[in-house]
Amino acid sequence: MVNVIDAFIRGLEKPIILWLLSLKPRYGSELIKEFKSLTGRKLKPGIVYPFLQWLERDGFAVSRQIMKGKRRLKCYSLTEKGQELLKNLRAKFRVSVGGVIKEFIRKR
Repeated sequence: MVNVIDAFIRGLEKPIILWLLSLKPRYGSELIKEFKSLTGRKLKPGIVYPFLQWLERDGFAVSRQIMKGKRRLKCYSLTEKGQELLKNLRAKFRVSVGGVIKEFIRKR
């Protein structure tokens, strides 16, 4: 049963990352920590960093270097194009997945 739950959450990893970036700029390890706090599941760096790079490369996010102690980190934030992507994703979920979830949780 746990594998099914993990698979479901894996399907939401990228939308959750996008949503977290819409709330405030974040760096990769911060996203990993926040994801675990929200879901109880560890988000693998192999998912986070390639996705952040893709978001930046395709204009959905921008990054800036910040210093945290002696470490230099890339802090990502969504662009208008990234906000629009999230808006479109939310609309898609609302229409297609929203109805399914309502039926799923409805008592019979």
